[in-house]
Amino acid sequence: MISFSRQMAQFALSLDRQDIPAEVLHQARRFLYDSVGCAYGSVQTRDVKALKELYSDMGGREEATLIGFGTRLPAISASLVNSLMIRALDFNDIYWKEDPSHPSDIIPAALAAGELADRSMADVLKAILLAYEFEQRLCLFATPGVRERGWHHATLTQFVSPLVAGWLLGLNEDQLVHAIGIAGCHSHTIGCPTAGKLTMMKNTVDPLAVQAGVQAALMAQRGYTGTEAVFEGKEGFQHCFGSGWDEDALLGALPGSQGGRAWKILECGMKAFPTEALTHTHLSATLKAMKKGGLVWQDVEKVIVTTIARACDILFDPHKYRPESRETADHSLPYCIAAAIVDGQITTASFSDEKINDPAIREVIDRIQGEASLEFEQMFPAKQPSRVRIYTRDGRDFEEYLEYPKGDPREPMTQEDLDAKFGGLAAPVLDQAGRARVKELIFSCDGLSARDFMQGLRF
Repeated sequence: MISFSRQMAQFALSLDRQDIPAEVLHQARRFLYDSVGCAYGSVQTRDVKALKELYSDMGGREEATLIGFGTRLPAISASLVNSLMIRALDFNDIYWKEDPSHPSDIIPAALAAGELADRSMADVLKAILLAYEFEQRLCLFATPGVRERGWHHATLTQFVSPLVAGWLLGLNEDQLVHAIGIAGCHSHTIGCPTAGKLTMMKNTVDPLAVQAGVQAALMAQRGYTGTEAVFEGKEGFQHCFGSGWDEDALLGALPGSQGGRAWKILECGMKAFPTEALTHTHLSATLKAMKKGGLVWQDVEKVIVTTIARACDILFDPHKYRPESRETADHSLPYCIAAAIVDGQITTASFSDEKINDPAIREVIDRIQGEASLEFEQMFPAKQPSRVRIYTRDGRDFEEYLEYPKGDPREPMTQEDLDAKFGGLAAPVLDQAGRARVKELIFSCDGLSARDFMQGLRF
């Protein structure tokens, strides 16, 4: 039997540009555009400031560039900081099957390795497609998902980031297998970063797995060996995490092969709100109900949100009714619904310290109740159903039902939507001409070197 990691390596090394449809490459550029916007929007967050300061003080060889800043750091350092920048606002992409994931967290592994190896952006785009393909396949691999087993989805990233970085670094098949084995032996992440009272680690554990993957690839490049049967071997991933694995979902009918499936990146969603993914359908339903009734927050007596059981578990626990940080607030469905009702919108500004302590939001949040639905649970993840019922002080009620949010592949973000999102995120650091320049840079990046591309993203 050929090991799982070797099959992944063989696919990466056999990847030919001619096997990739134009629409798939265009989608990779769209996700890169969305991710750069998220990075621009995060530059003033406390966590990004802290890590940028830490790694800038550490210094080292100038191998890769921090998005927007232009600062050059070792590739291992830049991959972590850039991944946190993309992730910090919880506004980057989302894929949710048996497990959730944010494949764009891995884009910085491709950017850092691409710069270090002086590769073209055409190669970086292919590496980004590898990241999406295997990260999303891993979300289908475990049944139930690794989150249901008490682990965080960064546990999936540990197997993908070394493949992405290693392919760009020019590793051979054996070296790629070793890189996956090195990272896969040590980067498992427990579930607590997204449970209860959240901290900065909520957005940092996946970037740490990205950094570990870049490090593993560099170790393998220098002859370091890792466990080949890290998935299927004795005391490997499957053995330690229990039964229930769909091996065909991970490695069957890879794109480009005869009878291959469509590229997974086409199934990934974008976020219309800077919040935890399971809040999105509920937010859209709430805003629609408020608009339909012509309501203001003072009209609202009670809100009942019907959702799936896991959303109640994640988003309605007691800590979520009095969030003290951005990280907890953007994973609190009561807070997000209350903010949407009070302000008529949800933006990155909805999670400032001032907003978190807004008396109106604090008042409305106690009027919001969650209820779990077995029917909805059975519909998930094919659908993300939401029923929101708003009861008013004068005895009226307004109800909205939605099955998936804006940004889902079934209701994708248009280019106009994406430009508006990018503009709002980048406006504090780039004027209108600068935003237009970066958009053009990203959508025509194939002929550039990764180094020139990263310098072109400077504020």
